[in-house]
Amino acid sequence: MPASPRPEPSASPQGTSAPRVNLYDTWWTVAAAAVAVSLGLWACAWISLHVRVDATLHTAALFVHLASLVLGFGAVLSADYQALLWLTGRCTLRDALNAANRLHVPIWAGLAGLVASGVLLNPDLGSLLTRVKLGLVLALTLNGLQAGLLGRRMAGQQTATVGRRLLGWATGTALVSQVCWWGAVVIGFRNSQR
Repeated sequence: MPASPRPEPSASPQGTSAPRVNLYDTWWTVAAAAVAVSLGLWACAWISLHVRVDATLHTAALFVHLASLVLGFGAVLSADYQALLWLTGRCTLRDALNAANRLHVPIWAGLAGLVASGVLLNPDLGSLLTRVKLGLVLALTLNGLQAGLLGRRMAGQQTATVGRRLLGWATGTALVSQVCWWGAVVIGFRNSQR
């Protein structure tokens, strides 16, 4: 009989690994991610002050920026639509949460694309509107991190009904998300007109 390509698992204590810590396990992991993301956004703003972009690269970055907006914000609107379907009794909580979970990748990919391409769009960091937009992007990102923890808590519900506390948390999260996304879009449009 040929040897198995996979080694047998070890029964010794050295063979067991420590439990894996996930991003949305606790507020501590979310807070650590928030610090890392905040530093990353600060670094992107600093880089934008020091990078020189020619017209061709600027045009390509603008295309990526707009495509990332469609991807990320479109996914957010879709997730919020699923939440509205649940609130109106047109789908189950499980269906709404599953749909939102499937949209995490396009939401985060869109946001990452917006930040990365925004570095190459020569933002005027001396402008109050631009600084407000950067604040909205930071708030949006932090809101997205805590939304992941919220999603885990809601998924852990044993019943189909959600308590007032979780429902209030979810409503606040959705409102902050919409204000930040729409605010950044409006400011981006205004800045593009200059």
